[in-house]
Amino acid sequence: MKKYLPIIFSLAAVKFIIQCIGNRNYGFHRDELLHLSVSEHMEWGFMEFPPFVAFIGKLSYLFFDYSLWGVRLFPTLAGVAILVLCCLIAKELGAKSKGIFLAGICVLAFIPFYRNHTLFQPVAFDQLFWTLGFYFLVKYINTKNKEYLLLLGLTLGLGLLNKYTVLVWAFGLFVGLFFYNKGRLFRNKWLYISGLLGLLVFLPNIIWQFQNDLPLLKHLQSLNEKQLDGSSSMDFLVEQFDVPFTFIISVIGLGALLFVKRFKDYRAIGVAVLITFVTLWILKSKAYYAFSIYPILFAAGAAQIEHLLSEKSAFVYAIAAFVFLPVIYFIPEATPLLPVETYVNYMGLEEKDGRYELTGDYADMFGWEEQVKLVDSVYKSLSPREQQNCVLWAENYGEAGALKILGKQYNLSNLISRHGSFWLWGYDDKDAEVWISLGNETSSVNSVFEDVQLVKMITHKYAISEENNIPLYICRKPKVDIPKWWADYKDHVFD
Repeated sequence: MKKYLPIIFSLAAVKFIIQCIGNRNYGFHRDELLHLSVSEHMEWGFMEFPPFVAFIGKLSYLFFDYSLWGVRLFPTLAGVAILVLCCLIAKELGAKSKGIFLAGICVLAFIPFYRNHTLFQPVAFDQLFWTLGFYFLVKYINTKNKEYLLLLGLTLGLGLLNKYTVLVWAFGLFVGLFFYNKGRLFRNKWLYISGLLGLLVFLPNIIWQFQNDLPLLKHLQSLNEKQLDGSSSMDFLVEQFDVPFTFIISVIGLGALLFVKRFKDYRAIGVAVLITFVTLWILKSKAYYAFSIYPILFAAGAAQIEHLLSEKSAFVYAIAAFVFLPVIYFIPEATPLLPVETYVNYMGLEEKDGRYELTGDYADMFGWEEQVKLVDSVYKSLSPREQQNCVLWAENYGEAGALKILGKQYNLSNLISRHGSFWLWGYDDKDAEVWISLGNETSSVNSVFEDVQLVKMITHKYAISEENNIPLYICRKPKVDIPKWWADYKDHVFD
C-alpha cells in the first residue's frame, strides 16, 4: 500500500488546491446561509433536511467563525476524501499504480464534483457517505471481517442524518446483496446488527419528524410541485452525459462489476448501483442525486481498463490525459476560480439592463451583503426607542439567512421569516412597533400593516433575478393578530 501513497497524495493535493482557490471567491450562496442559520438552532432535524449539516456548521463556526473559506473547507475535505476512497476502492478491486491513478483522475475530471465540493451543502457529505459505504462493503467482501459490516451500518445511519436520499442507496444495497454468495449474507446475524446500528443512529431524527408532524412529507410535496414536476426521465439520463469521458469510464466499471468473471465477488455492488440508478430515474430525481454512485464505478472502470491494457500499460496514462485535459477549461464554470470580472469576460457575458446573467449558483452568491447593509442603515435611522421595538422580516430563507449570518457584524437581531425552518423558530416580539420588511411583496405587507413605507427597490448587477428589484419597506401598525397570522402559515412554509 505504501508505494501507492505518493500517487493518492498527489491527486488529493491537486483536488484540495483547486477547491481552496475557488472557496475564497464571491460570497455565500443562499443555501449556505440557510445551513449556517440552522447550526444556530441545533435540533435533531429541520424542515428541509436532517441535522448533520447543522453539526458541521457548528464546527465551522467554532473553528473559523463565519469565514467563507473556513465554511467551504468542510465540503472540500469531503471531496478530497471521496478521491482518496475512490483510489483505495480501485486498489481493493485489484488495481495497481496506473489503475489507482486513473481512478483518482476520474474524480478530478468529473466537473459536477467541483460545484458539489465548493458549496456548504449536504450534497458533498452525501456523496462521501455513499462512497464510504461502498468502500466498507468491498473491504468486507475481501476480508469477511464483520467489523466492516458494522462500519457499513454506522455509515448508513450517519448518511441518513445528512440526507434522506441514502434510503435509495440502502434499497439498492439490499437488493444487490441477494447476488452476493447466493444471498447467504442474509443469514449472518452481523448484517442485522449492522442495520440495527444504523437505525439507532438515525432514530433521533425519526422521533423529531413525528414530534413535528412529519415536515419531510411537506417538503417532498413542495419539491415535487416546484422543482421535480418539470423534470423528465429523459432529462435525468441526458445530464449523466454532461461529462462524456468519465461517463464512459463509469459504464466500463458497471459492466465489469456485472459481467466480468474476475469481479464476480463484487457483482452485488454492480446490481446495487444499477438498482439505485434506476430507482432515482423512476422517481424523476434531480440528476445530481446519481453522482454519488460514480466513485465506485470510476474505481471499477479504472481497475478493468488497467487489466485490459496490462500489456500496454502506458496507454492508461494516455487515457487519463484524454479524460482530464479536455475538462480543465470548464472548471471555472463549476467553482469560482476567477474573479467575477474575469469570469464575465471568460464566459463572454454581456451587460443587459445593468445586469449580467451569471449561472444560477454564482448569481446566488451575490447581493446578500448589500441587502444586509441597507437593512442596517434603515435600522440605524430609527430612534433608539424604535430600535428596541423593531423586527426584521425577511421573505425567503436566503434573505433571512443573510440577515442572520452576515448581520452579525452589524449586531442585527430580532430576525424572523416564515420560510421553511425559520417558521419553526417563531417571532420574538408580537408587539413590535416597527417592522423592516426585506423582499416581501407589496400585497404581503399591505395585508398585515396599515402604515407601509417603501424605502428602496434593491438591485445588484450580478445577483440572481429573483433577488433583483426586491422591495425594502418600513412597516408600522399591524392590522392582524400576529400569533394567528404566524400559525395560519404552517401549511405554506415551503411556498
